[in-house]
Amino acid sequence: MASTDSDSQLKIVHGEAGYILEDVPHFSDYIPNLPTYPNPLRSNPAYSVVKQYFVHMDDTVPQKVVVHKDSPRGVHFRRAGARQKVYFKLDDVHACIVTCGGLCPGLNTVIREIVCGLSYMYGVNKVLGIDGGYRGFYSKNTITLTPKVVNDIHKRGGTILGTSRGGHDTGKIVDSIQDRGINQVYIIGGDGTQRGAAVIYEEVRRRGLKVAIAGIPKTIDNDIPVIDKSFGFDTAVEEAQRAINAAHVEAESIENGIGVVKLMGRYSGFIAMYATLASRDVDCCLIPESLFYLEGKGGLFEFIEKRLKENGHMVIVIAEGAGQDLLTESMQAMDQKDASGNKLLQDVGLWISHKIKDHFARKDKMAINLKYIDPTYMIRAIPSNASDNVYCTLLAQSAVHGAMAGYTGFTVGLVNGRHTYIPFNRIIERQNKVVITDRMWARLLSSTNQPSFLSPKDLDEAKKAEQPPTQLLEGNNCNDVDEAEKKNNLPLSC
Repeated sequence: MASTDSDSQLKIVHGEAGYILEDVPHFSDYIPNLPTYPNPLRSNPAYSVVKQYFVHMDDTVPQKVVVHKDSPRGVHFRRAGARQKVYFKLDDVHACIVTCGGLCPGLNTVIREIVCGLSYMYGVNKVLGIDGGYRGFYSKNTITLTPKVVNDIHKRGGTILGTSRGGHDTGKIVDSIQDRGINQVYIIGGDGTQRGAAVIYEEVRRRGLKVAIAGIPKTIDNDIPVIDKSFGFDTAVEEAQRAINAAHVEAESIENGIGVVKLMGRYSGFIAMYATLASRDVDCCLIPESLFYLEGKGGLFEFIEKRLKENGHMVIVIAEGAGQDLLTESMQAMDQKDASGNKLLQDVGLWISHKIKDHFARKDKMAINLKYIDPTYMIRAIPSNASDNVYCTLLAQSAVHGAMAGYTGFTVGLVNGRHTYIPFNRIIERQNKVVITDRMWARLLSSTNQPSFLSPKDLDEAKKAEQPPTQLLEGNNCNDVDEAEKKNNLPLSC
């Protein structure tokens, strides 16, 4: 390794051939002469047959896997997993788990696997659940968590710990952590929650406390950057099929039937896009990243009329954040926000349903029958499917291994199919969005055979926007690498 830049926010290691490691903090960065202990997994019968269970200290995972022969090696993250040494005496570990923000399939699975991972892998038996989100640290009771308590919770939706938005008071939270003797904190939540976790880590470090702060990213919208996908996303896409199927049955069972389904996606249209691709029954998908218009040549109304004449029915999927610019033109603008700071959106599904009905009511020769379905809270509240259950298990175990190894101030996540430890600053720096000039959006347009609804001017602006390609399936985040390389005066990779 050539050089290292390290402070409480950034820990960047430079190597040969344009290698960059965006590393995560460690206890040894601010607490000197800490003792280490042999990892108890050495004598755990479950791992006795594993040839190389412990991760090598130099193992890293590249953010970008598609490279040219002359490309720099680019940005890497530290590989997750158990280390040879741990930084805690097992009897001294006192862990806690908190869930914040909205519901998402898989929350209970993550809780269960953190508790069971600490107990079965490391013999840790002191685990608390913080009731009701961040404010639970200082205003509510805690819940004692054991493998027996959490045994069946993965079969239920929601979170047994309760959740809330807001309530983040850094001083009170860290005081509570210190007063209770907690030394491992597992924080499950979205970008706002991870932003709060980063602040907690900073305060813990400022006080010189030996407390590991580990984040597990949770967002049903899949709008967290860097990682391949967030847990609960697969379940959400799968459950959305039921609503789309119902809309399709309703639409095709009556003359000029239209089914409108509103799915989650405040700023990112991943659920709508993937549910559309999976369904094959959707005629039009509308997402926040792609502008559309209603009236005139090439508009949505013209396309609906064309599709009804061709097929006699159609299904429209719309993400909750789509078309908000059109709503503010026709309705009084609302600047209200929820406790997490998210703008409260107006119901675009209901609005567009009324607009479609009003438009065709004025056309004497084409009567339509429209059914509107909003499955949002049904999707959020279900248990995770098999795929997400496995993913949640691996995320939870990765977080436990990282905390025991003395890492802190990190979020666990899947990067190019490998579990990694990612610095908080990379997770919270921006939101992951569908890139409408990327191949995945083109695949959707070719699947539905819908117009893009973009004017030439809109298309030029979209192409100029510096957004990395869509993460899911592509895994080719060139712009993320570019930004890091520009900062470090390295040649560009893409």
